[in-house]
Formats: sequence, C-alpha cells, structure tokens
Amino acid sequence: MSVTRGAALTQWWEKTEIKLSCSLHSIEDRNMSTPSTIERKEEAQVQPRISPSLPELPGKERKRRWWIWLLVVAVLAFAVYRIRKGMVAPQAANATAAGSVPGRNYGAVPVVAVQASKGDIGVYFTGLGAVTPVYTVTIQSQIAGYLMQVFYKEGQIVHKGDPLAEIDPRPYQVMLENAQAGLLRDQANLDNAKVDLQRYQTLVPLHAVPEQQLATQEALVKSDEGVVAADQAQIDTAKLDLVYCRITAPITGRVGLRLVDPGNYVTPAQSTGLVVITQIQPITVIFTLPEDQLPAIMERLRVGTRLRVDAYDRDMTKRIAQGWLETIDNQIDPTTGTVKLRANYDNRNGALFPNQFVNCKLLVEEKTGVTLIPTAAVQRNSQMTYVFLVKPDSTATIRNITIGTLEGDESEVTSGLAPGDEVVMTGVDRLQEGTKVRFQKTKQK
Repeated sequence: MSVTRGAALTQWWEKTEIKLSCSLHSIEDRNMSTPSTIERKEEAQVQPRISPSLPELPGKERKRRWWIWLLVVAVLAFAVYRIRKGMVAPQAANATAAGSVPGRNYGAVPVVAVQASKGDIGVYFTGLGAVTPVYTVTIQSQIAGYLMQVFYKEGQIVHKGDPLAEIDPRPYQVMLENAQAGLLRDQANLDNAKVDLQRYQTLVPLHAVPEQQLATQEALVKSDEGVVAADQAQIDTAKLDLVYCRITAPITGRVGLRLVDPGNYVTPAQSTGLVVITQIQPITVIFTLPEDQLPAIMERLRVGTRLRVDAYDRDMTKRIAQGWLETIDNQIDPTTGTVKLRANYDNRNGALFPNQFVNCKLLVEEKTGVTLIPTAAVQRNSQMTYVFLVKPDSTATIRNITIGTLEGDESEVTSGLAPGDEVVMTGVDRLQEGTKVRFQKTKQK
C-alpha cells in the first residue's frame, strides 16, 4: 500500500512541475510584452519567436527566475515531507498494533492473569452482633453505713470471694453485743419460769395450788422461750450485718470504674451501686440473622453439627475471635424479621470487650474440591456473568460462567471454567473478543 501511494505521489509531482514551468513561462512572456502593443509588434517583426520552453532572458530576469524556482522547490519538498510523514506514522502504528515485527509481541495489551484453582470454600451467614457478657453484676450495699475502704483497682480482674470494700462495722458490732446481752437476760427469766413450772406441777396433785396457776406458768415458760428465740435472731442479724460490712466479689470478672469513693454514706436503696463486675472469660456475642436462613441452621443443629462462628471487626478485615454457636432465641422478631443467636467464646486473650460491635460469620457448610477464581476476575453486565479467558495463542476470549458461593476475595465457579484455566484479573477494560494480550501470571491467595 505504501509503494502505490509513493508512485502516485511521484506522478503528481511530475504533473505539478510541468504545470508550474508552463505557468512561469507564460508569466515571463506577459511581463516582456507589457510596454505597448506597437512595441510588441515591432519586437515581433524584428526578433524571431522564442520557444516557451527555452526563454532567453536578460541576466537580471534569469536570476530572479532561479530564485522563484528555488522557493517553489522548497515549498514542494516540505509538502512531500509532511505527506510522507503522515503516511508512514499510521503504517508504523498499525504494524505495532498488529505485532508485525517478528520475534516481539508489539501491540499486545498488558494484563495480569490468574489460574483457576481447585480448593475448598465455606458457606457463611453474616450478621451484626454485640459482645454480651454471660454475667454482669452491680455490687450494692446490703446495709447502711460509711464506706471505709476500697480494696480493688479500677479495671482489675477479681476472683470470686475477693474483698472489694468495707463499710464501718462498729455500729453493727454494738448491735450484736446488745442482742447478746438481751439474750442473757431473757434466758435467765426463762430458766426461772421453768423452775416455777416444775414446782407447780408437783403441788397441783396435792391440791396445794390451783390448776389455773399451773396453766399460767406453762404459758409464761413458752413466752420466755419465744423471747429467747427472738434475742437469738437479733444476734444472728447483727452477725450477718457484720458480714455485710465486708463486701466480696460474687463472680470472677473485671471491675469497672469506682462509683462511690471512701467516706461516703451508702445505703441499700442506692441506685448507682458501688461497682460493676463483668465476666470476661468466657464471653458471648448475640447477633441476628434473617429468618430465611434459620431453616438451614436448624437442619445442621438437628444432626448434631457444631457450628463455628467467627467474630470480625467493624470493617470485616480482621478476625478477632473464633467461637461456637451456643443457642438460638425462642422467637423471631416480627418488626425486623430476624432471629437472635448467641455464640460462646473463651476470650483468653481478652480481644472481645463487653458491648463491642462485631460482624459474625456463621459457617453453615464447607464445600470441598470446587473451582475457585478471584472475585476481581468476574465481570458482569445486564445479560450475563463472564470472564476473559486467555487462550494458548495469547488472545483473550469471553467465557460465560456461573458463580456459586462467594467468600471474601474468592468465588466458586460451578460451570464455564476448569482448574488450570488462565483468566484475566486486571486490565479487562481494554479487552474485547480476540484481543492480543501480554499477561503476567500471579498466584491466587
């Protein structure tokens, strides 16, 4: 094609040169015959006719003619240069795009390809959840009194039975002593009443005393016994109040911020409490799932399968902890159409914190031996789901596929691909059917 255009350009140049020569000769003839008609006639009679192809001009006119010719040649040479440059550039670009240079893959689109692999993928149900402790206890004072000491540090892990605080025990110690003194007094009265009762029981058969007096004495003995029992109860109450003066941890967990400082007067009716203890190990997460996913979960639980639940951070990028499904709520929330589930975590490293927001992924099924490709390689439009498959001749072709389970950056291909096929992962925006590619392989994560 370039040879034909060159021949055409040469013919055009020869024709242009001839026309230019004739035009210049005509102009010179007109200039020479310009003075007057009479002079032209006389000159024609005197001088013989000169051929247009070989004009005989004075030296000054001949010199000016050569300057004109030189200018015309320069203009034409520049025009030919620009035309040939415009013709060669597209040819070179086409040759590069077509890969016409042997031994080199010029014009191929650079892409990154990945090989479809055979592996395992899990079927997960994902829901939003919050870390919920198994036990949370707000420590309240059982008695009224001044808070004397606090034995814990804020944020400390305490064990069941560890002392937390002490309330002034002196008033309750006095109450105990008073109750003990009353018991001694009433016990002496009871003993005296019992002696009189025995005396009356001896005299009544002898008719020395009336039977009414015996009955009265029996009632007095029972009354004194009741008084003694009440005194004993007061002693027990005072002893219990003394126990309540020393507050201990009812569970093992982390204590929160101190709510009451030493020196304050506390009462059982105090709403804020003294401190809050939260169990950290183990800990649970309550999350929700749509009710449509509940039958699949129940089916797995009926056969005794233990379902794993992974807790992820807010961005779903980092797995915080791994636990197991413990129980499912007994009803579906009709306002949201979701059901609550509780997962249990040992939380030995303390990664889960009470009321922390997490994303829970419940593993329902594990698929093995399936074809996997990166999700980035999957392309979609309104009609189909497809990938760009790299053929052995380094050309890209469109291949329709069917996607199954999606998990993270991996997708299961149920039809359309086989393990070992090369698919384009990056650079697909420049591809179409049959495009020549120059690909770089990358390993699937």
